[in-house]
Amino acid sequence: MSALALTCDIPEGVIIEAGGIQRLADEVRQLTNDSVLLVSDSGIQAAGIVQLAEDVLTAADISFTTWLDVEENPTSATVAAGVAFAKQSPPGCIVGLGGGSSMDCAKGINFILTNGGTMKDYWGVNKAQKDLLPMIAIPTTAGTGSETQSFALISDPDTHVKMACGDTKARFRCAILDPELTLSQPQSVAVATGIDAISHALESAVTTRRTPESSAYSAQAWQLLSKNFKTVLNNPDNMDARHAMQTGAMFAGAAIECSMLGAAHSLANPLTTTYGITHGLAVALMLPHVIRYNNQVVSDIYSELCSHVPDSEDLADYIDQLIVLADIKQTLSSYDIPKTAIPQLAQDAATQWTAQFNPRPVDANDLQALYEGAF
Repeated sequence: MSALALTCDIPEGVIIEAGGIQRLADEVRQLTNDSVLLVSDSGIQAAGIVQLAEDVLTAADISFTTWLDVEENPTSATVAAGVAFAKQSPPGCIVGLGGGSSMDCAKGINFILTNGGTMKDYWGVNKAQKDLLPMIAIPTTAGTGSETQSFALISDPDTHVKMACGDTKARFRCAILDPELTLSQPQSVAVATGIDAISHALESAVTTRRTPESSAYSAQAWQLLSKNFKTVLNNPDNMDARHAMQTGAMFAGAAIECSMLGAAHSLANPLTTTYGITHGLAVALMLPHVIRYNNQVVSDIYSELCSHVPDSEDLADYIDQLIVLADIKQTLSSYDIPKTAIPQLAQDAATQWTAQFNPRPVDANDLQALYEGAF
């Protein structure tokens, strides 16, 4: 990890406003005079958001192609299919439109399109030898914070391992955060992505790689997310709360860039790859247990975070309250995961990249105990 040379930077071209997608053409013009590749998925298309972006580009007489085959937790095979599509009409700019999967896939396509090879070649940090095409992120959820990260999380289709492919050249040049675009997402998506963003703020706040800069972003993210998550659940049409959630997710993404994540994500990933539990829900299941485990070494940070939440003295208890409010399952058994599966899950979790950054060291035995506590 000594090769890491990342900073927690917010893209200079961040646009945070309702209706911000209408400024897409102006941002594209600043980056290229060539065609644009829109990377998205069928769900975003069904919601009418892809058409909205296409209309903005068409009105500005900007040529584009649209690729809609992004899947949740994209694999290197997905990226390869996107590259094959892009080569038919080579773009001068790539737009990632959708959730974290669309933005990660846009980065992955960019790696291969400009530098060749396969995604495994970029597993790690700063492996690209040539410049990447400029990119624009338009997140339609308040969750991953991928718009402020240089990492693409792409799964190996054979092993299901998530490869973290990071490169400073893979940062988005511009991010358009338009809270109106989040209105079309189902409540289940708002729940999963919102709790994921919260986990990013909390885990990045305490990792062994945290810095004063990342800690400031984590704290700002936590204040925005913790104060507005309940509002979005209870009043989905509240645009101010949606605006705050998107901004908070962006700040949490910036914190992850140099602070990384911890054991909750290491525990969640095998639950997603092996049992298909949505990532945000898997993280929610494990997060309170990890907070209690870490409290032995970072109680001061947790207490400071709690000071920003009215009537809350215990962070893990507060997260439990949010999980109940969001109607998220709280046990492994509720997902029909047999107890006999826990030892293998723990072994898999121990191989996850983020485990090494947890503030309190974890090994397979510790992770097994955490799973057992969540059973």
